[in-house]
Amino acid sequence: MKKRILLALFALMSISVFAAEKFKKGDTVYVTSKTVAMKSGTGTFSKTVDNASYAEMLKVLSVKGNKVEVQKQTGSRASGWISNGSLTKKKIVAKGNNVTASTEELALAGKGFSEEAENAYKASNANLDFDAVDAIEAIVVSEADMKDFISEGHLAGGEE
Repeated sequence: MKKRILLALFALMSISVFAAEKFKKGDTVYVTSKTVAMKSGTGTFSKTVDNASYAEMLKVLSVKGNKVEVQKQTGSRASGWISNGSLTKKKIVAKGNNVTASTEELALAGKGFSEEAENAYKASNANLDFDAVDAIEAIVVSEADMKDFISEGHLAGGEE
């Protein structure tokens, strides 16, 4: 029994290592989050230098652990560090509020439900109330409040 559990854990860890997308200098990548802060360094509370938006095309400048230094290809041409979990090599094309990416691609990119999938789920579960979910999704916590929370709670992860 223990061998099976250990084998299953090893297999899961191996899959997660290989599932992580690898980036290298010069790669073109796209933002998978609604917005993501571009930081001056790799630390959680490094200064935010700019923000990147969903489907925005960026160029990889360097990689350090799970952080990727990127540069915008349009507008300000700002550069900064972003977690690799907010990036993909797969081209994402956003047209207004309509996104031309499959539900599976969005789920794999950590986006959760697409609008179509959510509407289908709501239609098949008409008795469910999504107001609480919408209210929680609308909450925005500032970096200063987050830093205070981590500091006051003596939590790990607040390094610069």
